[in-house]
Amino acid sequence: MLAHLSIRDFVIVDQLELEFRRGFTALTGETGAGKSILIDALALALGERADALQIRSGAERADVSAEFDITAVAGLRQWLQEQALEGDVGTLLLRRVVDRNGRSRAFINGHAATLAQLREAGEALVDIHGQHAHQSLLRADAQRQLLDGHAGLAATAAEVSAAYREWQNLAQARIEYETHAAIRNAEREQLSWQVDDLKALAPVAGEWEQLQSEHTRLSHAASLIDGARSAMEALTESDGATVASLSAVISKLSALSGYDAKLDPIIELLSSAEVQLQEAAHGLRNYADRVDLDPSRLSEVEQRVESLHGASRKFRQRPENLPDFAEKLAARLSELEVSSDIELLSRREQAAHSAYLAVASNLTAGRRKAATKLSKEVTAAMKELAMAGARFEVSLRPVPEGSSGGDEQVEFLVAANAGSELRPLAKVASGGELSRISLSIQVITSKAAAVPTLIFDEVDAGIGGGVAEVVGRKLRALGDERQVLCVTHLPQVAAQAGEQWSVRKGSDKMPGRQKKGDAALATHSRVEVLDRDGRIEEVARMLGGVEITATTRRHASEMLGFK
Repeated sequence: MLAHLSIRDFVIVDQLELEFRRGFTALTGETGAGKSILIDALALALGERADALQIRSGAERADVSAEFDITAVAGLRQWLQEQALEGDVGTLLLRRVVDRNGRSRAFINGHAATLAQLREAGEALVDIHGQHAHQSLLRADAQRQLLDGHAGLAATAAEVSAAYREWQNLAQARIEYETHAAIRNAEREQLSWQVDDLKALAPVAGEWEQLQSEHTRLSHAASLIDGARSAMEALTESDGATVASLSAVISKLSALSGYDAKLDPIIELLSSAEVQLQEAAHGLRNYADRVDLDPSRLSEVEQRVESLHGASRKFRQRPENLPDFAEKLAARLSELEVSSDIELLSRREQAAHSAYLAVASNLTAGRRKAATKLSKEVTAAMKELAMAGARFEVSLRPVPEGSSGGDEQVEFLVAANAGSELRPLAKVASGGELSRISLSIQVITSKAAAVPTLIFDEVDAGIGGGVAEVVGRKLRALGDERQVLCVTHLPQVAAQAGEQWSVRKGSDKMPGRQKKGDAALATHSRVEVLDRDGRIEEVARMLGGVEITATTRRHASEMLGFK
């Protein structure tokens, strides 16, 4: 729901900070005081068109921020994550800044955003009903979703959409095959011999590196053996061998260490070196015994290396990449072989089509039943709102070829007067009629609709008396389900609100803009949250005009239910 609205230098508003509550809130005040300007400011934050004329006279820019509690709007929280626009948990902040040159900037949770993103977020949060319509009910997809949600068919609709996509994907695969059959067959033939060649070669991951290492060792085996034996002989077997000479040195020093203990650390170092040299000689002996002079194995390795080199040149791949390349070719060949079976493709497409028809048929049956019921309920509600001859009908126009939305197009039709032709809701000319029709629909479907905040601007146009009281009761009932804000001139409507705000227009002197010694005046709007006495005075003003009497105040108190 809408929690806070901050407005800076917008039209005649210089600065406003508004805190909102749940339930039904009425905005009242004299004509021209700026009630609808507040709605326009919110609409700007929701992505409506910006204009330099919206900037207050003398200011450089207009700045509007709207903060929402989105704890209960799970889909929007997920959308924010996908768009990398997250903010504080459970909170969404929309901001719009309009410069004097007409350029505007948009922000979501402090992140720079596009107007499309601002509108998409706003559509999940607020519906503004009235002549300044920012209203989801005018969109065909929203009408379909509202009917499905009201009828408990949302899950079935999702199944239909998934089944339609599966059917269309398979149909597209068949069409592509038929269109590009020759090209695909040529590709399949080429891949077939390539895969056969690589299967015969059977490259293995890591094999190339192992062959390189083994080939180096085998081709230098004689040198390795000679080198190892020469080193071993120098250490232990030749005249003056290193180990024997070192042993003699250690013996001589050991005999002398009795005269000077300072020789002991040196003797320990030499003894350690002797042990290490003996171990090195032992290792060289084992190494020389294990290294093979195997011309046959060397020939095999050289042949394998040459085969891999040949395949590398043939397929333009590095030798070490041949195993992965072989897997990719085999996977592509398998894909082509499956898709090349036109009969299999046709069978799968037909099965998907049948599955779609089955779930779409269930959806159609549910929609027909719900459409009839909703049409009667909304028509009855419209008649309560001074639209005695009006009719509302949920039209289900067949879509022979099917769609992701099912086998029919859902459209809300309205006849505003007796004998009038049913027309699409989006083409209803009167803003007042549109507002009351929307109110009727929203009250009945409030539990199914997802938008948490509803704003009605002048829904009471052209009505009065008992009908106005009915409008007020319906708004109050709707406020039990969601947050409702209503701009109204009728005391019967305002009296039903849980909270009432008074919007007034005033003037302040503007130093620095003087003319003939007097400061110029700046017009601005102010909003006051009314207490008990304030509400009585405001409703009395709405009832009695300029002069408010004690009788008018008593009447206002009765309307408000105050004792």
